[in-house]
Amino acid sequence: MVIKTIDAAAVQRCFLAGASALDAKKEMINDLNVFPVPDGDTGTNMTMTIMAAAREAAAMEEPDMKQLCKAISGGSLRGARGNSGVILSQLLRGFTKEIVKVEKADVSVLAAAFDRAVESAYKAVMKPKEGTILTVARAGAEKAMEQAERTDNLLEFMNAVILHMRDVLDQTPEMLPVLKQAGVVDSGGEGLVTIMEGAYDAILGKEVSYEIEPDKTRMAVGELERRGDTGAVTEADIKFGYCTEFIVMLDKDFSHDEERKFKSYLESIGDSIVCVADDDIVKIHVHTNDPGLAIQKGLSYGSLTSMKIDNMREEHNERVIRVSDRKEAAQREEEEKAAERRGAVLEPIRYETAVESTSAGTTAMVADPTKNTDSYGGDKTQKKKYAFISVSVGEGLSRIFTDLGVDAVIEGGQTMNPSTQDILHAVESLNAENVFVLPNNSNIILAAEQAGELTKDKNVIVLPTKNIPQGIAALLGYVEEASPEDNTDAMKEAFAAVKSGQVTYAVRDTTLDGKEIKAGDIMGLSDKTIETVGTDITAVTIDLVRKMIDEDSELVTIYYGEEGTEEEAEKIAAALTESDAELEVDIQHGGQPVYYYFVSVE
Repeated sequence: MVIKTIDAAAVQRCFLAGASALDAKKEMINDLNVFPVPDGDTGTNMTMTIMAAAREAAAMEEPDMKQLCKAISGGSLRGARGNSGVILSQLLRGFTKEIVKVEKADVSVLAAAFDRAVESAYKAVMKPKEGTILTVARAGAEKAMEQAERTDNLLEFMNAVILHMRDVLDQTPEMLPVLKQAGVVDSGGEGLVTIMEGAYDAILGKEVSYEIEPDKTRMAVGELERRGDTGAVTEADIKFGYCTEFIVMLDKDFSHDEERKFKSYLESIGDSIVCVADDDIVKIHVHTNDPGLAIQKGLSYGSLTSMKIDNMREEHNERVIRVSDRKEAAQREEEEKAAERRGAVLEPIRYETAVESTSAGTTAMVADPTKNTDSYGGDKTQKKKYAFISVSVGEGLSRIFTDLGVDAVIEGGQTMNPSTQDILHAVESLNAENVFVLPNNSNIILAAEQAGELTKDKNVIVLPTKNIPQGIAALLGYVEEASPEDNTDAMKEAFAAVKSGQVTYAVRDTTLDGKEIKAGDIMGLSDKTIETVGTDITAVTIDLVRKMIDEDSELVTIYYGEEGTEEEAEKIAAALTESDAELEVDIQHGGQPVYYYFVSVE
């Protein structure tokens, strides 16, 4: 069979088939995580990234190349999660910038698109490493350019490119020693090849899935399921009742001045405004009592798509009942356990606080919804010089960040990285000239930087904090009177001086750094490596901290997780101070899942 060109409809089928193939293999890709910790999420992040674009692409009945490329590029860019997701979004963005130029793509166009994709992705990464998804992508682009000189048959072309990418993927353990130690290939590279193989099956005419699940995890800025003290909020407290979202497909110029005018109009009819422009589309979110006014204004700039209107008063009432029932059941279970220990029987305790996660686990916190604040607790009436956004995980840690002056806490972190869109929502909702973003996870930094690049009316400064203790240390280095540049330097210096560690369990057997690890073992990890392995959580934590401290160490902070207790943390503190009387140990409730303890040494 010979196929020399593919049109927009064929590209759409290939893209949807690739997305479905990735979705089917995401758990296997997650298992390729180098460290055997329970938060390997490359497959999940790449899937959620591509699905954000696939939903938009699938909604098009008769797409042309321009519309399709907008959906793929814009959807993946906003939906990008984790480093692998951001790199994938940049690959797709670069690819579409080439094929958008034609109505039908041949091998020469596709080769140029592969090359443009790799160029775009490499620009997004500060220090590219060999043996990663970038290496696999570059290998595909090089083979594509070579094959474009040899054949005009797309089937031969794609087959040769994919076989070469798979071959290079198999070699990644020889390029990255850590992959070889773990006995795995690069997970991001595996995800990329999986997408390519799914797309190729569609070209071959194989029976593949084009079904794309609807987004059940949408995050609407300012909704009252935000984490915080919302139990006292009633239907009457919701000033603007309809959460209105849509995308404008621009048919005329949308300058910075027009963007400001659009935002100003939306502010006149509602609150929780998000207006994000990306190439030829504009994403709109507003809470208003008259959705028709927002829609009418949007139509003045172009056609509309992805429209959604929710009655928040109705949803709030249902959510309070549902969440309150869950909280009551959980609290009752905890109290019954405590009662068994004390030999007493307690009456049920009623809790009215409404807590609901959004965006597959990413939730933003508000201060007091009854005050004159925006959806993240920022003052709407006065523009601040500085505002702070922090990614967190766990009730206790989120409260610590709030107490330190953070305006918006996005819950995500390990196991569920927030998307570029989630961070964009937070940035756009804060009324400040300068917004510091603390990712607190190395896998969220690229998404935060991408959100900053998409923000046009604020100075967004992403501090590359890789864990929770670094984020806390950075905030302690902030000086209100200092300039943005001086604060950036001071906060970087503050978190660089902190040693961080974490304690969790192994999800599989492996050998790393000379240590034999069995599934279920307890591991103590420092910033650099797995320091200690054992079977007792307390013993491993003590050993980890002792390996982290030196003669200059003065303070150890222990953040115990949702499976830990203050009593156990105190045992650890006692053991540490017994061997070093001058060492100060502070205990904080973190409430984080997955990790028994976070620790910091200063």
